[in-house]
Amino acid sequence: MTRSLRIFLPLLLLAVDTAGADTLTTPSFVIDIQENCAEGEVTCDKVSYTGTSKKTGKSIRLRGKTIHSMCADGVTPCRFLGYEFRNGSTYYRVEEGGGLLIMQGKKVLLEESGKWD
Repeated sequence: MTRSLRIFLPLLLLAVDTAGADTLTTPSFVIDIQENCAEGEVTCDKVSYTGTSKKTGKSIRLRGKTIHSMCADGVTPCRFLGYEFRNGSTYYRVEEGGGLLIMQGKKVLLEESGKWD
């Protein structure tokens, strides 16, 4: 196996493994994420979030975008980090690694980890 293939194979497998993963299950919520952008776009401003409470069964639907770290040039998006959504002053962040953070202003309302299905 060539050196470059050994370096990129784990990244390729990660991309394949998470490409179909659009449901995050945490202790409190089941969250469905749907990207509505053209294939091949690095960033997406047309992402929907449907979060359903396991306790009450109530759902909320939000629109948001992908979030990325920036490359060295400070302009080009590099590594995918997850998604962010807003509902008034409430901020929702769903992380690639399965984290869910819900904040209102600077107050953390919920922070928990889940698993992508």
